[in-house]
Formats: sequence, structure tokens, C-alpha cells
Amino acid sequence: MHVLIQTRTIVVEKGNSEKVVERFSQESPVEGMDGLIDISILVKKRSKENEEVMVMIRWESEEAWKNWEKSDVHIQGHRQKKGNVTPEYIISSSVSMYETKKIKRGKAFNNQ
Repeated sequence: MHVLIQTRTIVVEKGNSEKVVERFSQESPVEGMDGLIDISILVKKRSKENEEVMVMIRWESEEAWKNWEKSDVHIQGHRQKKGNVTPEYIISSSVSMYETKKIKRGKAFNNQ
């Protein structure tokens, strides 16, 4: 299985990570898409100056992700946000894509 992982890393001013967590925790149409495995929202521990939130979205395949990207609901969502001002507390945001080459399951996975 070649899982596709998309990460979105958002660096915010100290004290604002929960705003980002809350935003990405809300229900979204992506949750109903075929091929979506899960979404994890992570906050970097021990941030000194700024805080970092990573949203990790796992897809069964690149094709499943592409279907989301091309979907009407996804395109409409971007059109609705066009022109919105980025909140001042967001310092930077980046997106990366990863293709898994190997998944090794631990003991906890087998006990589920």
C-alpha cells in the first residue's frame, strides 16, 4: 500500500496554536471523501518563540487525493475563501506531500 500523506505546517505567534487546532477540528467535507484514511492535528511540543501546528492528512492513494482536489466541494471551498485576509497571528504556512514506501506496524496496532 502506497499511502499518500499531505502535511500542512502552520507557524503562529505564541499563544495561538489552539485557534488553528480549533479551525482544523471542525467538520469538513473532506471527511466524507472516499480514500481518506485520517486527519491528525499535531502541536509541536516545547516551542520557544513561536508555535507550530501540523495537519497530517493520510490518503489511501494519490488518486484518492486527486479526486478530492478535483471535487466540486473542494474547489467551491477555495472560491469562498478567496480574498479572505490571513489572520495576523499566522507567521507562515507550508504544504508538503509524501509517498510512503514502507509501513511497519507496531504491537499496539495489532492489538486493536
